[in-house]
Amino acid sequence: MDILFLTLVATESMLTLSGTQKPRGELSMHIEVETQNVDGEVKALGSAGPFTLVVDRPAEGGGGGLGFNGGQLLYLAVAGCISNDLFRDARADGIELRHVRVKVSGDFVGEPAVSEAICYQVEVSGDAPEEQLRALIDRVDEIAEIPNSLRQGTLVSLVGTKVR
Repeated sequence: MDILFLTLVATESMLTLSGTQKPRGELSMHIEVETQNVDGEVKALGSAGPFTLVVDRPAEGGGGGLGFNGGQLLYLAVAGCISNDLFRDARADGIELRHVRVKVSGDFVGEPAVSEAICYQVEVSGDAPEEQLRALIDRVDEIAEIPNSLRQGTLVSLVGTKVR
């Protein structure tokens, strides 16, 4: 089995923060997720519709170490988006992918900790020539929603609070 391996890097110049939103096309998709802690503990159940996962802090950070932390979820969102988009676009191109691996890495620095540049690597194999698989990876890098949201500095705002 031939595996194509490509490393793509989002540079600091691509990670500019801005309070303005870029114009978008006509397509829109509303997403809502939530977390709720479990039994008065740090660990929480994260949900989006019928899907769930465990969110927690590392044991040395006061949690139980039973789930993903926020930084891992951020990087996993990048990996998941790239993987999903590779399969979606491959299918549209009539390519059957046999293997997809997306590895994302980066560092959180400072107080409060903020992610520096996020890098990802892609491994794919499928029933298309290498040039076509490389073109697929390049196209997905250009259009993947989560990386593009980060590259454009999507505004994040606290819009409500409730204290009981």
